Amino acid sequence: MSSSTNTISIHRPELLRFPHDAAAAIVAANHTKFQRVTTASRTMAMDSKKSSSFGNYTSKKNKKEELSIIPHWESSSSSSYSDFRFDRLQPSDQELGTDRKRLEFGHYVARQAFLDEEFWTAAWLRAESHWENRANERYVDNFKRKFADQEFNAIKSRSRGQIGQKCTCIVTVMKEVKNVKRTVIKSVVGTLDLSIRYMLHGETFPGERVRTPLFCSINRTDPNKYGYIANLCVIKSARRRGIASNMLHFAVESAKSESVEQVYVHVHRCNIPALELYQKMGFEIVEVASSQLVEDQTYLLCLKT
Repeated sequence: MSSSTNTISIHRPELLRFPHDAAAAIVAANHTKFQRVTTASRTMAMDSKKSSSFGNYTSKKNKKEELSIIPHWESSSSSSYSDFRFDRLQPSDQELGTDRKRLEFGHYVARQAFLDEEFWTAAWLRAESHWENRANERYVDNFKRKFADQEFNAIKSRSRGQIGQKCTCIVTVMKEVKNVKRTVIKSVVGTLDLSIRYMLHGETFPGERVRTPLFCSINRTDPNKYGYIANLCVIKSARRRGIASNMLHFAVESAKSESVEQVYVHVHRCNIPALELYQKMGFEIVEVASSQLVEDQTYLLCLKT
């Protein structure tokens, strides 16, 4: 997760960088040659030294955090918000349907995002994470709003599918509690993107620099299909509860259900906690990719499913 400007394309995937002050903080950032995208999160990364107890949303600090994710309508002229309601209540399990894939753990559930309010909260989490260590910069609030607006529209666009890939926004939400009502915005505590892609002609790993014909095609066969994880972030008040690792597990299992045999992620080379987390989950550094990633100071990691 990077605090620098992030970019993304179909085949030059995102890099993942951890803040140095959070041993398991995760915020995925996108680094690619072509299309520029933004990523961030609602003041989060995966874990922090100062995590508050579950459900402690009555403190002034948490109240401020909750209020910070309410959309600033005046800052956006996009029609994408026409059906958006920041007071929309969290849907019940029955309303969502029991046939949808999900992973329950502790007080949380990891699943695919469905509502615009979930897409918005995911975008705002990424915006907060992107600017988390630069809170004192001038105009930071304006930058975050613009960042979140752009990412909200990008998430919706990616979720509709693009040529050569399928992208799913995954969120972790608080479990439904009897007689307790929460808004969607307050229920989402983490997010990541899972993309299902295909290698370009001649590639042996995503983003490999190979000589290809001017009009090369995507090799749409199962051996060339792979998963790519990006934009992983968790709200500060819910860190150190296994949310990021469980979201990753859910993403990997979702990729396996798509007949994917390899899942990739980029990690910044200085991000030792990130490397340790992924390696603990079975990811390994793709050594043949390391030489061309020296300039970006990233590693490409792969998990064989």
